[in-house]
Amino acid sequence: MTHSQPQGFLVVPPIGQGPGVLVLHAWWGLNDAMKAFCTRLAESGFVTFAPDLYHGKVADNIADAETLGKALDTNHLQARAEIAEATMFLNERAGQAGRGLAVIGFSLGAYYALDLAAAAPEHIRSVVLFYGTGGGDFSSSRAAYLGHFAENDEFEPPSNVDDLEESLQRAGRPVTFYRYRDTGHWFFEPDRSAYNQAAASLAWDRTLAFLKGVIDEEI
Repeated sequence: MTHSQPQGFLVVPPIGQGPGVLVLHAWWGLNDAMKAFCTRLAESGFVTFAPDLYHGKVADNIADAETLGKALDTNHLQARAEIAEATMFLNERAGQAGRGLAVIGFSLGAYYALDLAAAAPEHIRSVVLFYGTGGGDFSSSRAAYLGHFAENDEFEPPSNVDDLEESLQRAGRPVTFYRYRDTGHWFFEPDRSAYNQAAASLAWDRTLAFLKGVIDEEI
């Protein structure tokens, strides 16, 4: 069964193929910053797909983003189903180069990235988190984990990050979490006032090395 492309943003590398990376957007929605990030990944050799979990809606302020995020979480079963559909589509689109996918989640998307790796361990080989956490049972996961977290984050206290790191370690998963000094939530996103260019550049380099390192291990 071939899965048609779900609503979202697909970017393919210049060579037309590559390992698959699923990008799960923050509570702003699938905005231009997320699309630019996907394009950057494709230029680095990855078939990248970001499902549009808000179906065309985007927010440019916290109040609207909170409303959209709460609505998504209220209907989280549908969100999970749409993410599963996107995973199947990308797995087929990435083809032989896929060998399992990477998933990158920003803030709200990080929660769903963690959930996906536990729910579909046969498809997810690596997880990258940007300033977002989540609970759950990670014992079935087969993924390696990379996390980028802000030092001063009103949405994710250090205890949440520590708890997640310990949970993943207890589950026997490879995990590397970085905490970036003098940064706040959304420090990676250039369209936010919290944007920190130095931290964002370092997080990008670490993400790319992680994704390529996981791939190299499997080849």
